[in-house]
Amino acid sequence: MALQRTRGPMHASGSTTAFGRSPSSESSEPVQFHPEPRLYTGRAVQNPDTDEPFFEERIKAARTAPTEVSFGRFRLFPTQFLLLEGDTPASLGSRALEILIVLLERPGALVSKQELMARVWPNVFVEPANLTVHISALRRTLCDGRDGNRFIINIPGRGYSFVAPVAVADGR
Repeated sequence: MALQRTRGPMHASGSTTAFGRSPSSESSEPVQFHPEPRLYTGRAVQNPDTDEPFFEERIKAARTAPTEVSFGRFRLFPTQFLLLEGDTPASLGSRALEILIVLLERPGALVSKQELMARVWPNVFVEPANLTVHISALRRTLCDGRDGNRFIINIPGRGYSFVAPVAVADGR
């Protein structure tokens, strides 16, 4: 990465800054960050974890994903990022929906908090409380724990598991 000195707009005093502010008396000419330019080479962007082209990896995942997952009175369409309660779209945020998709990839299995956070917030540091908040919203939407419904259980300190019976429909 390169740091490059640049001059910004002129001020009434005749001095300049990179961000259009008056320079302070104690600073010299400001430095503005410019990342190194990248040229498009016509090749797909590589996923550093697998050395596969990033978009091809996502396309493969979409092709192998089930087209519909049913549980209780809900139907999830993972490729469309849609959760229906009966025939009505459920009001659920994107992070909570992503958590549900991850849990439904392995119903009955324990999914660690670390894996959930890595999948839902990739390459971003978030507090574990964020996961708790979104799990709570998901449980509220699913009416988990009410009227005999039990979908998600927590194994304290370890993770979460989707425990309801699941029916998977594959449109291929």
